[in-house]
Amino acid sequence: MKISPISVICVPILPYFWRTKNLAVVTTICFDFGNTRLKYAVFENDQLKEVNNLERADGEEIAMLLEKLQPQKTILSSVINHDEAIEKILAAKTSFHKLSHLTKLNFTTPVAKPETIGADRLALVAAAVNLFPGKHNLVIALGTCITYNYVNKYHEFIGGSISPGMDMRFKSLQTFTAKLPLVKENWNFPLIGYDTTTNILSGVQLGMAKEIDGIAEAYAEKYTNFNVVLTGGNAQYFVPHLKTQLTADPDLLFKGLYALSEANS
Repeated sequence: MKISPISVICVPILPYFWRTKNLAVVTTICFDFGNTRLKYAVFENDQLKEVNNLERADGEEIAMLLEKLQPQKTILSSVINHDEAIEKILAAKTSFHKLSHLTKLNFTTPVAKPETIGADRLALVAAAVNLFPGKHNLVIALGTCITYNYVNKYHEFIGGSISPGMDMRFKSLQTFTAKLPLVKENWNFPLIGYDTTTNILSGVQLGMAKEIDGIAEAYAEKYTNFNVVLTGGNAQYFVPHLKTQLTADPDLLFKGLYALSEANS
């Protein structure tokens, strides 16, 4: 099955299942502690108001943030060993939920060890099911790693795959060779490199683009009523270079976290 040319859509705040039942403004902070970035998003009811980075993500910084924003609800997705004091502070000052395999989800996880699924992947799949119910969805997240997350039309999160992310690929070339330099990402990466830097840009970034297109095409050949969603901090570098028809949404994870906060509050 040939994949049609790219169609990028900026998705608005997701039409989640669990809507607020009154008109009072309820502030929710969604925390995402990833391997590279520590971020949070602020929602007022179902409206995403801001997304920001955290500097330290320790108890003191979190306490100051809560004092400033006065949220009623918080939710945390973490794939790192974070400061344990953070959870105690969030639980003491807000209606707090930590995302895990015990979370009430809008999909099932028929895998051998659901407790091993990363919290970030659970949030991404939750958002995809809300945005595109009744479809086979492949959520591709470009961060420290690339994760391919497949949830079928029956809302079963089957799994997917994980490969090295962009920064990891650049750093590995420098680390495991004697003379190759550390190259930074570039919006314009060539097919044919003309020096060491552009050869690496082609190998890493064009290689990633072809990997994404190739995996998406393999899914499209197997499933009809199929949808691809691209997200993550590095997605912006690849959207113009992909042939896959997809939806690009940089805030997908936070939308999933918000929906899950509503379902578990």
